[in-house]
Order: sequence, then C-alpha cells, then structure tokens
Amino acid sequence: MIADYHIHSEFSDDSTCPMETVIQCAIARQLDEICFTEHIDYGVKTDLNCDCAKLLTKFNEYKEKYRDKITLKWGMEFGMQTGTIAQYEATFAEYPFDFIICSCHQVDNLEFWNYAYQEGKSQAQYNLNYYAEILKVIQKYKNYSVLGHLDMIKRYDSCGEYPFIKVAPIIEEILKQVIADGKGIEVNTSCYRYGLKDLTPSRDILKMYRQLGGEIITIGSDGHSEEQYGFKIAQTQQILKDLGFKYFYTYDKMQPTAHKL
Repeated sequence: MIADYHIHSEFSDDSTCPMETVIQCAIARQLDEICFTEHIDYGVKTDLNCDCAKLLTKFNEYKEKYRDKITLKWGMEFGMQTGTIAQYEATFAEYPFDFIICSCHQVDNLEFWNYAYQEGKSQAQYNLNYYAEILKVIQKYKNYSVLGHLDMIKRYDSCGEYPFIKVAPIIEEILKQVIADGKGIEVNTSCYRYGLKDLTPSRDILKMYRQLGGEIITIGSDGHSEEQYGFKIAQTQQILKDLGFKYFYTYDKMQPTAHKL
C-alpha cells in the first residue's frame, strides 16, 4: 500500500494545484490513499488560511466521484504556536477531520522560511527555541495525529546543519511526550527536493523514536504541485523498514491504522 499523508492543493496559500488534479495525479502514480492537509497558520496568515467549509464540500464531492479509484482522507496542517492554541481547538471542534499534522512554521509570529525569526539570533538560539516551542505546544495541545517534519528548521539554517548532539536532549523530551500521548511523527519526503543530506526528520531522530518505543509514523510528500505528489513514498517505506520499523500508518476519523512495511 502506498499512501501520501501530506498534500497541499489550491486550498493552501502556497499552492495553485486544483484538488481534482491532485487526485488525478495520485491515481496516475498508483497511490492507494492520500490525505489533504491544507495550511492553517493562525497568527501569521490571517486571511490566507484555508476555508475549511468550502474545502469540505469539495472534498466530499471528489471522495464520492473517485471512491472506486482511490481512498481520500481530509485533514489539516496546523502551523501551531503556543499563543494560538485556542484558535486551533475551536477549529478542530468544528469539523470532522480524519488527520491533523501539528507543525511549527513560526515562533512569535515570525516565520522561518523568510528568515525573519532567525534574524538577530545565534544558530543555537533559533534551533533550540524552535524545539522548545514544539515541546510547549504538545504539552498543552492534544488534538493532533502526528508531528510534521520535526527538524524542519534545517531547511532554513544559513549557518549549516546544527549538530544533533546539541538538540538531542530536547528532541528526546518531545518524542517521549508524543509517545506518552499516543501520537506519532511523520517522515516528510520534501527533504529530497530541498537538497538536505538526510531524511526529515533525520535518521538520528527516527532511531531515537524507535528506541524510545515510538511506532506511529506517517509518510508524506508535502507536495504543493503536480510533480511532487507521491514523491519517494515507496522508497521511504523501505528506508523505515531498514531502520527496524514494522509499520506505517494511515488515519480515519483521527484513529490510526497500521500497515505492514
């Protein structure tokens, strides 16, 4: 089974690909299941956030239209900060999501991709603060399925890769919290197109997760355009198997289902 559990379409501000085109691409690439995970980043994007009601209407239309060709699930990528938790609680309570990715795209309303958060800080500060924000969020917020692209800060580190040993203690705290709460992490295959040296999260993080007893893992392309959907999903399944994981997971109504690697 091949499932892509991190998909963006025209309902995300950084994609223009029609939802139906996404589905057709996935079918052409022989994916068995995909989950739409459009962006919501309260505190930063304001009017650019996904229109959940409109999305759900379209999703249900296509779910019925393509029911014999592919399994479709709908979720959201919550770009969370400690100061916006209440807004996400309200959104989660309003809609029947299958799956929620909890991601960190910004701290103090300053984003990473444009280096606004990193400006004026040392490499140690912005790396450690990134993980500290994730830990604080998941200590308070529980309505999510997996942590998205856990070491994403590496994408936007102009100083080069910060040594794993220096962030390992706080990453261990994060992973212990994830496991204790019955949540999971994702492997995000965008690492290949960003030219990173390792997976996202890294093999070091994946090994730590497994050693701590973590099992729940989803795999997603973080695709925003036609050529990206389903990218390296099958190859990543094999890497996880080689690392000792036995299963990857899909979700329905926020409940995980294991599939043998």
